[in-house]
Amino acid sequence: MTDWDDAYANGAYIAGADDFPPRWAERAADWRSVEHAIGRARLNLSYGEGARNRLDLFLPAGRPTGLVVFVHGGYWRAFDNKSWSHLAAGATARGWAVAMPCYTLAPEARISEITQEVRQAAEKAATLVEGPIVLAGHSAGGHLVARMLCRDVALSKDVEDRLQRVVPISPLCDLRPLLNTTMNEDFQMDTAEAEAESPMLEKTPRDIPVTVWVGGDERPVFLDQARWLAEAWPRAELHIADGLHHFNVIDGLEEPDSPLTNALLA
Repeated sequence: MTDWDDAYANGAYIAGADDFPPRWAERAADWRSVEHAIGRARLNLSYGEGARNRLDLFLPAGRPTGLVVFVHGGYWRAFDNKSWSHLAAGATARGWAVAMPCYTLAPEARISEITQEVRQAAEKAATLVEGPIVLAGHSAGGHLVARMLCRDVALSKDVEDRLQRVVPISPLCDLRPLLNTTMNEDFQMDTAEAEAESPMLEKTPRDIPVTVWVGGDERPVFLDQARWLAEAWPRAELHIADGLHHFNVIDGLEEPDSPLTNALLA
């Protein structure tokens, strides 16, 4: 019998897992403070009425080529946008603006409500920067950006027309297995919501290129989740990054010429 809590546990299988969150936060704070000091960061912009409905916008040195929206992970229950600011470095060095939204966490919000907050954040960010839009997200954030291509998510025509690519990184695309975890005490999902919030079950996703990115050393269920989405959607391709696990698979976003940044801005 499958132990679903263990199957979806990442930290227990990553050496030095407890060191990652403080290191992320410190690196993000250092980078954000520099960008703010030189006038290339607009912080805590409101996109909705909730206390956590805020986003940070990081700008390149010149006129932006377009907009990247990066949505953080944490199983919809943890973190905020402030731990990831440094991951905007690669795209801003390439001339793109990067918006990083925060959102209400479970159990205060249901996953379906978080999906709508991310839609609001993307719409707001799109009013701040012209040009093509790329959506990227990690883990739960990968789920949330994939949801933006589902037909029940009511994107404006402007945002839909400007969407260039979506990059779910180590995403959760089928939420039905999570019904079997203790995390569902926070999610409070039933089968109907789990199905409605599972991108891989969308039969006619928006016609946008998708690159599903996952670390080769991730837990088997995350490799499965990535494959399921790539197989379900006709315009999705799968990239398995050898030697990377769930916590360091996002590191390439810091570098302007990394394979991940190149995939993002392809």
